[in-house]
Amino acid sequence: MTERQTAPAAEGAPESKETKARERSDRGPRNVDTGTERPQPQARKEKDRPWLMRTYAGHSTAEASNELYRRNLAKGQTGLSVAFDLPTQTGYDPDHILARGEVGRVGVPVSHLGDMRRLFQDIPLEQMNTSMTINATAMWLLALYQVVAEEQGGKDVVTRLQGTTQNDIVKEYLSRGTHVFPPGPSLRLTTDMITYTVNHIPKWNPINICSYHLQEAGATPVQEISYAMSTAIAVLDAVRDSGQVPADRFGEVVARISFFVNAGVRFIEEMCKMRAFGRIWDQVTRERYGIENEKQRRFRYGVQVNSLGLTEAQPENNVQRIVLEMLAVTLSKDARARAVQLPAWNEALGLPRPWDQQWSLRIQQVLAHESDLLEYEDIFAGSHVVETKVDALVTECLAEIERIQAMGGAMAAVESGYLKSQLVSSHAERRARIEAGDEKIVGVNIFQSTEENPLTADLDTAIMTVDPANEAKVVAKLHEWRDNRDESRAQETLAALKATAAGDGNLFAATLECARAGVTTGEWSWALRDVFGEFRAPTGVSSAPVAVTAEAGTPMALVREKVTRTADELGSGRLRLLVGKPGLDGHSNGAEQIAVRARDAGFEVVYQGIRLTPEQIVDAALAEDVHCVGLSILSGSHAELVPDVLDRLREAGAQDIPVIVGGIIPNADAVELKRAGVAAVFTPKDFGITEIIGRIVDEIRKANKLDPLEVPA
Repeated sequence: MTERQTAPAAEGAPESKETKARERSDRGPRNVDTGTERPQPQARKEKDRPWLMRTYAGHSTAEASNELYRRNLAKGQTGLSVAFDLPTQTGYDPDHILARGEVGRVGVPVSHLGDMRRLFQDIPLEQMNTSMTINATAMWLLALYQVVAEEQGGKDVVTRLQGTTQNDIVKEYLSRGTHVFPPGPSLRLTTDMITYTVNHIPKWNPINICSYHLQEAGATPVQEISYAMSTAIAVLDAVRDSGQVPADRFGEVVARISFFVNAGVRFIEEMCKMRAFGRIWDQVTRERYGIENEKQRRFRYGVQVNSLGLTEAQPENNVQRIVLEMLAVTLSKDARARAVQLPAWNEALGLPRPWDQQWSLRIQQVLAHESDLLEYEDIFAGSHVVETKVDALVTECLAEIERIQAMGGAMAAVESGYLKSQLVSSHAERRARIEAGDEKIVGVNIFQSTEENPLTADLDTAIMTVDPANEAKVVAKLHEWRDNRDESRAQETLAALKATAAGDGNLFAATLECARAGVTTGEWSWALRDVFGEFRAPTGVSSAPVAVTAEAGTPMALVREKVTRTADELGSGRLRLLVGKPGLDGHSNGAEQIAVRARDAGFEVVYQGIRLTPEQIVDAALAEDVHCVGLSILSGSHAELVPDVLDRLREAGAQDIPVIVGGIIPNADAVELKRAGVAAVFTPKDFGITEIIGRIVDEIRKANKLDPLEVPA
């Protein structure tokens, strides 16, 4: 018995005032209005099992990524989350022209079965829970994964495989840009994969309806929920209507649908969002699909907290942002994530090092294993604040879902451009609030003074870099693989794949045979491109409303005057700006916001969307006779692609056109780009878009030897 413990009073003995007071205190606070005791959260007899803890990882080569995975598992990570590079995600082999500069940059290149074997060497897949962030080529990567698992543990191992393929193509059209095929064929690939896994890999989640990137593209909580739910409805309707799953087993399909969401820094709103998600999912699956089994209707989701919300300015502040965002999806038991992966504090600077990823893993482990969080029931149950917010979200979301259904559903809303234009508009409004100071970001537009940061004292070692020679090695191994395979068998399986695609059979069996025959990622994708065609999604720029007004004396009014006066001096009618996205980086949010704001400032904007070669960008710049070329790259391929654009402009005699670059660009790289001829480099710390547009005008004037222009306030 410790000093702070007291023996209970003897039975029947009178209680002292001190004892009564202590017992009142132990019972908890009383309700001020009624005097009744409020029910208090009670500790559970057994702690809940922690959520799956993952780190989104992969880089350079399959061998390097395998080493990283095994190290992370040894540190206590309980699941794997595979980051694939952009060529793999968009269906190109490493030797394709569009893959140049992108191989191994933002993830691991997986070109064929040999790469997948090396990626998971000495990692028993039947014991893993593996998440694969892959969408357009999801069927292909799951087929490779299945074949490797069979090689490890025999044919029966597939029934024990656990994990998730993201496989949500709608959000690729809207925000992330790794789509390949048109909406109809893409939905067919998703449908075929879902029905295959339900019948053959029953513990696998074949799709992760993904609202994560919608938030990063500017979605409000209502849009995030509504667009994700509309996608889920489109997918479930397609599976139901395909006839590949008997009606009495449709509950198994619903039970394997999972979601991947974003958690921003607005803690209360994010937590309420997850409760609203669960309530709407329960209603949709019960009422629309007649699922009576409560377990099958459970809203199952994983989360990564907001990466693009992390700041380059004062990056140490990202640690507390990550913690707050994690709490929004873990504190509430009734809306707790099933799996969590956290970004690293320095992701706005470049590729995190293993130590940075370890720090993020330890954040999860401290909460799960040192705190008492998992010992209690839902600590927000009964909160009138939470219930009111959740009710409001549910009402607004159901109305927006109904609006989308009236358009013909999510796929029709993608093709019409409605969803994309809504996101671009929401993002523009948010950026305007940040620039006006109405939405505050510590270290960016408030509390900007800072001490020297020891974490970033040497930026060259504060992030990890990928060896530029890596790409050539990966390409050489690809050629070696092709040379040593049974070529006739590979071509036969590709022909069978195309024949199946031209018909209406399930594509997974033919895809498996391609994987076993040594077909490559690019070959699989091109076979389907030949049948399905490709798709360029609407940009949403032209239909976005004005977000920043040009009232007299405002920064936008001053920039508009600079644009007008410069155009008049050049005698060109209007200034013309080309906004280009070279390479495979599909994160177009920044490019879109520059395009919208430049348009509002009086520029004529040329923006053709994502996935362009340097040659295409230069051809467009010459054809449109632009005054400036702006390139946006977040994938790290700037060192390869930007100099190529500069060289091509020089060869065409257009070296006087200033080129500016924006993206996640380390300081050392920015110096090299300027030395190569880039006029200006903008990174995430340059949050003022109107100011950026003004600086673009300054560079145009400098390139055309016009005097600096000072516009009076």
